[in-house]
Amino acid sequence: MNQVASESAAAAADRLRITEIFCSLQGESRSVGWPTVFVRLTGCPLRCGYCDTTYSFHGGQWQTIDAIVEEVRSHRVRHVCVTGGEPLAQKRCIQLLEKLCDAGFEVSLETSGAIDISPVDARVICVMDVKTPGSGEVARNHWANLALLRPKDQVKFVICSREDYDWSRALLQEHRLAERCEVLFSPSYTQVAAQELAEWVIADRLPVRFQMQLHKQLWGEAQGR
Repeated sequence: MNQVASESAAAAADRLRITEIFCSLQGESRSVGWPTVFVRLTGCPLRCGYCDTTYSFHGGQWQTIDAIVEEVRSHRVRHVCVTGGEPLAQKRCIQLLEKLCDAGFEVSLETSGAIDISPVDARVICVMDVKTPGSGEVARNHWANLALLRPKDQVKFVICSREDYDWSRALLQEHRLAERCEVLFSPSYTQVAAQELAEWVIADRLPVRFQMQLHKQLWGEAQGR
């Protein structure tokens, strides 16, 4: 390989396809309400029925990891959330997470649970979905990830129906997930009434945190929010 080709390959190896980078309030998870920079990577191998970021499946712009970190820094906030799509579908996401941590940010990763999280930097807070039957992607769950969750991580169930709730409750008990990390139950935005899910959780005294998406309460489904 000549020098020009070698330099071109090296540059490509340091890039990620980015849908958007923006500052907003964290709408979910333990960090809800904190001003947060969101780095949304392009692409996702899943097609969940309730997905609200389908615009991130395609397109995007290539950016170097150093440029991404500098753009994040320009927003002057401490919290950074790397999300998608499915961010781990781009292998260089692991390098981005490491560099964001090195830069002193508090970094969280929103991941579908369909891809191995073992390579993720230990400093990163993983917010990992478990795909319920109602998502249409339950077969994509990478079950080995459950054993990798730590007390600072969070596992999220998006509940689409009473059947989803019962399935999730059984899985919660089977794997003793609440003893491993924080567990979040969230109603699918258009499929389950928030009050209904809240009443199920209370009735069963589940050791989970009920959550709604703050950003949707504030701004609806506006992109970049």
